[in-house]
Amino acid sequence: MSSGPAGQTARSSVPPLTHGQRGVQRRATLRTHDGVAIEAAYDPGPDPEGEVAVVLAHGFTGDLSRPHVQRIAGVFAQRAAVITFSFRGHGGSGGHSTVGDREVLDLAAAVAWARSLGHARVVTVGFSMGGSVVLRHAALHRGRTEARTDAVVAVSAPARWYYRGTAPMRRLHWVVTRRAGRTVGRLGLRTRIHPHEWDPVPLSPVESVPLIAPTPLLIVHGDRDPYFPVDHPRMLAAAAEGGAELWLEEGMGHAEHAATDELVGRIASWVTASWTSSTAD
Repeated sequence: MSSGPAGQTARSSVPPLTHGQRGVQRRATLRTHDGVAIEAAYDPGPDPEGEVAVVLAHGFTGDLSRPHVQRIAGVFAQRAAVITFSFRGHGGSGGHSTVGDREVLDLAAAVAWARSLGHARVVTVGFSMGGSVVLRHAALHRGRTEARTDAVVAVSAPARWYYRGTAPMRRLHWVVTRRAGRTVGRLGLRTRIHPHEWDPVPLSPVESVPLIAPTPLLIVHGDRDPYFPVDHPRMLAAAAEGGAELWLEEGMGHAEHAATDELVGRIASWVTASWTSSTAD
């Protein structure tokens, strides 16, 4: 679902167009490498001079203003600086959703903004579609100073494209692939969806995972996820060949709505531990 080549080789170019004062939450408009305006927000967390920033990548039909996204951001902000943003086609961002393809460029813009704010370590945390994006971003932006990530957390992420094995995913495919579905997406879900199929098909999450090492990787998934059953996280972990940590959460459903504050706090602790470990090496 792309009007041109997927974002495998693109760089991000992300000067903030608007921003506030350091020490208070600020808003910005970021510009991606392909020219899409992305709304973003920055919370400096408990220490405005802290080294770690977490960049949150929301799920399909989310945006930075949604209560479930703000709740997750609030838990992380107790430990670190946090950047939230709306993927293209969502919220106040421009463009149209490509459901995981060119969204890599949106995430790259947010990561580069975090680095421009002075954070030495940037960790990407993605949910559902955002989970697939953080995996692809980590694989495609290795070694690039402004857009690289230092650790990756994928929550409720799919392993492969075109999955239709559950009723929720069959409904989602109808929204994405049918004109009537895209109208429902625009009017009912506040999500503008690109009308064209992917060309070429982007690198899948499971194809991306082997390219992420040695960057620390955490895969989190609920054993009651109604969208993607547990073969998805297990496939992702297997592709990492021992280079990923897998948490299968008992009783958990899907993505941000199912992630408890306790789970998000544990993820935040993992982020901090991975930073401590890497600086000690």
